[in-house]
Amino acid sequence: MAKILVIEDEASIRRVLVKILSEENDTYQVDEAADGLIGLEKIKKEDYDLVLCDIKMPKMDGVEVLEAVKKIKPETTIVMISGHGDIDTAVNTMRLGAFDYISKPPDLNRLLNTVRIALDRKELVVENKMLKKKVSKNYEMIGESKAISHIKDLIEKVAATDARVLITGPNGTGKELVAHWLHEKSERSSGPLIEVNCAAIPSELIESELFGHVKGAFTSAVRDRAGRFEAANGGTIFLDEIGDMSLSAQAKVLRALQESKVQRVGSDKDIKVDVRVIAATNKNLNREIEEGRFREDLYHRLAVILIQVPPLNDRREDIPLLIEHFASKIAEQNGTAPKSFSSKAIKQLQEYDWTGNIRELRNVVERLIILGEKEVSESDVKLFASK
Repeated sequence: MAKILVIEDEASIRRVLVKILSEENDTYQVDEAADGLIGLEKIKKEDYDLVLCDIKMPKMDGVEVLEAVKKIKPETTIVMISGHGDIDTAVNTMRLGAFDYISKPPDLNRLLNTVRIALDRKELVVENKMLKKKVSKNYEMIGESKAISHIKDLIEKVAATDARVLITGPNGTGKELVAHWLHEKSERSSGPLIEVNCAAIPSELIESELFGHVKGAFTSAVRDRAGRFEAANGGTIFLDEIGDMSLSAQAKVLRALQESKVQRVGSDKDIKVDVRVIAATNKNLNREIEEGRFREDLYHRLAVILIQVPPLNDRREDIPLLIEHFASKIAEQNGTAPKSFSSKAIKQLQEYDWTGNIRELRNVVERLIILGEKEVSESDVKLFASK
């Protein structure tokens, strides 16, 4: 049932709006408020799918109500009600976050169409949020160890900012999960997350990949092409294995960070970009700097926030949760019931030397599920999980 609040100080207009909406659809639950202060109090206590709010009211006008609601419940959909002299103000409220406005006296068709469209939009927003939650489960960080709890706390503090983050740790520890969580919990989550594996791109192509190129810039450049920084505009770019990037490309990345501009290969034209940069590496960048393979000035630009992801051997207490998680995901992918692991099997897996970290554990769990008994036992682990 859609919950609608009508905030209008003119009793006759308020009654008409409530009557029209109540009679239009028996699934509308319509509340009313005689001024902005009363309306704001109701919004604080209830979650409304739609608020119709007059602009000119005593005690607290509609613009003030709109600004207050967008601070405390920004997802609330608000349609302004404007008198003839308030049209310019009504248009300006849309810049402040109002969905639309209707004029007094309200035209029946215009009112009902606006309400339907606004409620449909609200439903889409809710569906998108639910979908995003489902997507984020693919990048969920599993664990309750002190190290993982610390990382989760850091993400909560840092995600809402535009601070650059450098994620370090061995291969297979889940550095990309940290990057995804940072993006999905940020204000940029509706924008793109562009991932670049710097180690997988040949050094002669990395600059073209990152910054794009113009036609004729090199032999195979048969047309203009945008780079990954441009593709990430308004969102986040994740530079994985940045320690493998060439010094030439590092210099251009440094300029992009300093000036928020990039140049396509073969062009001298600047292109403005609004991008948050998250980087990751399995290398010791301080050692790379000492040996002349990584720029110190770029390191300091990237490492505003440092997040160290520990190897699995340093968080063995998370292994039971990880096994349960992987068993559930593998069963879901195969359309089968999840297999359980005996306590002795789990204990034995906790004692292994996980040089391949979480990636290796996931592979071993899948192997045990395929080859093991209905309940994976200690003997299954000895048979199929041996190094």
